[in-house]
Amino acid sequence: MIVLVLNAGSSSLKYQLIDMESNHVLAKGLCERIGGDSRHKHGIDKDEKVITVPMKNHADALDEVFKTLVDPSEHALSDLSQIDAVGHRVVSGGDVFTESVIVDDKVYKQIEDLVPLAPLHNPPALHAMKACMEKMPGVPQVAVFDTSFFTTIPPKAYMYPIPIEYYEKYHIRKYGAHGTSHRYVAMRAAELMGRPLSELKLITCHLGNGSSVTAIDHGVAVDTSMGFTPLDGVMMGTRSGSIDPAIVTFIMKHENLTPDEMDDILNRHSGLLAISGISNDLREVKAATLAGDERASLAYDMYSNSVKKYIGQYIATMAGVDGIVFTAGIGEHCERMRRMILAGLEPLGIIMDYEKNRLHGSERDISDERSKVRIIIIPTSEEYMIAQDVVELTAPHHEYSPEGFNDFDTFDDEYERNDSSLTA
Repeated sequence: MIVLVLNAGSSSLKYQLIDMESNHVLAKGLCERIGGDSRHKHGIDKDEKVITVPMKNHADALDEVFKTLVDPSEHALSDLSQIDAVGHRVVSGGDVFTESVIVDDKVYKQIEDLVPLAPLHNPPALHAMKACMEKMPGVPQVAVFDTSFFTTIPPKAYMYPIPIEYYEKYHIRKYGAHGTSHRYVAMRAAELMGRPLSELKLITCHLGNGSSVTAIDHGVAVDTSMGFTPLDGVMMGTRSGSIDPAIVTFIMKHENLTPDEMDDILNRHSGLLAISGISNDLREVKAATLAGDERASLAYDMYSNSVKKYIGQYIATMAGVDGIVFTAGIGEHCERMRRMILAGLEPLGIIMDYEKNRLHGSERDISDERSKVRIIIIPTSEEYMIAQDVVELTAPHHEYSPEGFNDFDTFDDEYERNDSSLTA
């Protein structure tokens, strides 16, 4: 079965064409700067090529993708009819969609109604769905929601202590993000631990330019660090994460800022970038830290401390933990950050093997043999989860394994940026 996986950002369109029978990526690429100085990056690893081509909108981008996929020189497809189904990453399903769904007119309208919860990201996904339905009539379109994994979070964790009419009028509550990634690594962690997911208490740490931590109790998400938007939670590359809300109104009053200007500061000019004064790229912050830069060192310490606090919080929430999982650019590649995050947690039975932590590789256990809690690194593969959901909904008699999907690029870019730059 051949599945096309699409991730439509506000000005980008990422895609992977996957043969689910062989776990083989037939093609992948990125159309970026849609509506502006657009270009198309297509190819796998060293074979990637960059094509400058005008794309006014996502329909134009899909035309470019389809043209490339059937180009005889690319050896991907001979005809679009070979695509059996399309999976679309949708950022917000609100509290409406608890699982992935086949898109029909009703589902399309429901996703449209949720646009206020993700105004930058749901509209492009809808544009991609509509274009696919027009260009590939009869081919199933499946919506896979970042938020659906978190619809199991109880009210005590998803409600905010503000006047309840704002929840009733505007649906203000915790929705989370990165759910597809957290779901994937939890599933793989259970397999690596040789135990059913339904028996485990896991804390999954998706750490990249956008970062989130999730508590998964016996296979069910019970809390997550991102909230009403992806701005909440741990400190990130350019996002502040959780701060005293009074800071927002204080700065707005004293700096005479509009809501949009304040939003821009918190989302694009805070986090590692703001504290280090150097970069949102952890590699650059790390290099400056090792060179003795005090602000960079502070940024590094603040990031590790913010993740550590959520781990401690979720151990308390679940009354224990069996495994801690690290994934995404920083989580997979930064041995120093992992070490700092878990430093001092030995009395809780969390003991890292520092030699294993320094080694490179794909999926691996870095726990010390004395550790009561397994510490595992798992490269995320949201594409696999999206494609697998497509298979389960459109061809439920087929079963595929995730083995072989770990070399895929991830959609862990926090919706616009690629986390591959954050691999310190």
